[in-house]
Amino acid sequence: MSDLDINGAAWNVPPSEYIKQRPATWKIGEPRSRYLRMRDGCELALDVYLPVVQANGASQESFPVIAVMTPYYRRFQVTEPGAEAAPNIAIYRDFFVPRGYALVVLDVRGSGASFGRRDAFRSPKERGDYLEFAQWIASQSWCNGSIGATGISYLGAASCFLGSTGHPAVKAVAPLFAVSDTYSDHVFPGGIMCKTVTSNYDDLIRALDWDQRDELKAYSYFSDPRYAGPAPVDDDPEGIKVRQAVEEHKDSFMLRDMAAEMSFREEGCLHDPDLHSGACSPYWYLHEVAGKVAVYSVSGWYDGSAFVHGSISRFLTLKGPSDRLLLGPWDHGARANGSPWRSEGQSAPEFSILAEVLRFFDQHLAGMHTDIDGEAPVHYFCTHAEEWRNSSQWPPKSDAQILHLAPGKLRGEGTSQIETVEYQTKFTVSSGTDTRFERLSAQPTVDYYKHWHSHERQMLSFLSEPLQGDLELGGHPLLDLHVSSSESDGAIFAYLSELDAAGNLHFITDGCLRLAHRHVSEPPAKYQTAWPFRDYSREHAERMTPSQMERVQVALLPIGWTLKAGSRLKLSLSGADAEHFQQVPHGRPPLYAFQLGGPQGCTLRLPVVAHKP
Repeated sequence: MSDLDINGAAWNVPPSEYIKQRPATWKIGEPRSRYLRMRDGCELALDVYLPVVQANGASQESFPVIAVMTPYYRRFQVTEPGAEAAPNIAIYRDFFVPRGYALVVLDVRGSGASFGRRDAFRSPKERGDYLEFAQWIASQSWCNGSIGATGISYLGAASCFLGSTGHPAVKAVAPLFAVSDTYSDHVFPGGIMCKTVTSNYDDLIRALDWDQRDELKAYSYFSDPRYAGPAPVDDDPEGIKVRQAVEEHKDSFMLRDMAAEMSFREEGCLHDPDLHSGACSPYWYLHEVAGKVAVYSVSGWYDGSAFVHGSISRFLTLKGPSDRLLLGPWDHGARANGSPWRSEGQSAPEFSILAEVLRFFDQHLAGMHTDIDGEAPVHYFCTHAEEWRNSSQWPPKSDAQILHLAPGKLRGEGTSQIETVEYQTKFTVSSGTDTRFERLSAQPTVDYYKHWHSHERQMLSFLSEPLQGDLELGGHPLLDLHVSSSESDGAIFAYLSELDAAGNLHFITDGCLRLAHRHVSEPPAKYQTAWPFRDYSREHAERMTPSQMERVQVALLPIGWTLKAGSRLKLSLSGADAEHFQQVPHGRPPLYAFQLGGPQGCTLRLPVVAHKP
């Protein structure tokens, strides 16, 4: 099977059909580049790609504009012809420019050929830069007065920053696989520091910002030996200013050093109380977006960290009539379709995300009547059914099915008999090196959770009886625990898997929580969720009383998944994920005790969309 949009009849006009109406009719002009001086004198490098002469010879003077802001080089300087100079940008250039959009690409402050120093991950300074960037674009004769933005990951979050600047020309953004909350979507999911971000990603960014070409060879995206650092702008043919910019980059912050200062959400750094995780996050500025800019949020079940939560929270918070949500079976950036049942030999998605984004931009930027407003606002992929679903809301309508944890089992009925099961944390336990986290460090993973069985067997597990019929899930599983820890803190990592009738174990989803952040509160208007909300504040952080049972809710990441008849659902618990997360607490692996049975016994709540006997 595949992720083709025709599977499931979820669209009136599938993206694959829409793109047939929008063939590539323009040629791509050579990039024109220059520096743009910011309010503080910092110069930022940008490239402009304009459509030139249609196939029928017709010309046009102005175009809707798509802006992309990147820390991964707008363009490389290349030593030989034939190398793709813009590996991070080519997908947008080659798709949108031939269809009548101008593309403007910016090296963000402190990266590429731009000057400046980065003082945080998605610094508020960058948002100020984007307003001036939009002002410059809107003043150009080739801009028709409409600006949009898109991009994957950092680029997608930057598009949200641009959308929040209030510039009237910015009318639509499509953040792809992008966080809304730098804290819990990215660096501290569940309140636990993600080492994949603070260490591995840091190494990639330093290699780029410092122009360390030997170090970049470790990353397949940037390993072409013909790459020779960031491309200079047209007025700097000898690259003198590029070399000066790179020297400035060497004074930029390092996330591995700064993360500790942001270990509580929205708590300011000691040196600058206004610099905190909220100010570095798109959600902080969504009130400037709502009702002014149309937003299409896209993510996938195998996206890294908790990025999928970012797309959903953004959609739930904005609630605009033109806002949309697309969730597929994809990893970070849709480099791969993560479904175990994808077409044989076909790891790359067959769904065209950019075709769907094009229809969105055609509606809101180009002034075309695309009938996209007649489509459901939410589309999501149901893995194992291998079909698309549509919904008028997220989460889709479902019934809660409660499973009760018993020693080694998941049961449909609870029991009054109270038992306790213990689990000794081992800080060597890991979810493996072929997980959804690896893409965050630019590793070229395409086959996900191949060795999941060997890692899962080190955990505490609970297994259901074989299902009598297919069970379709859509939404957010929730684990409700009554648990004690031998330490005053700890971390719970929870995983769901499908054990099929042939004995194959398929990873479904996971979630994690630092126990000190177990406090739950109502989500504020600026940050809506479909799972228990935590503010991750110092005020509400609370140590566990060793050996005392407490209620702890662990939200698992959302899913669209069909468990097949004869399969069993498996829940696995651990106190560590050595490859991806810090130890909690350091050097003191907790002994956990879980209460099973009785009125406070541990349960798993499943969002059941359909049950087919």
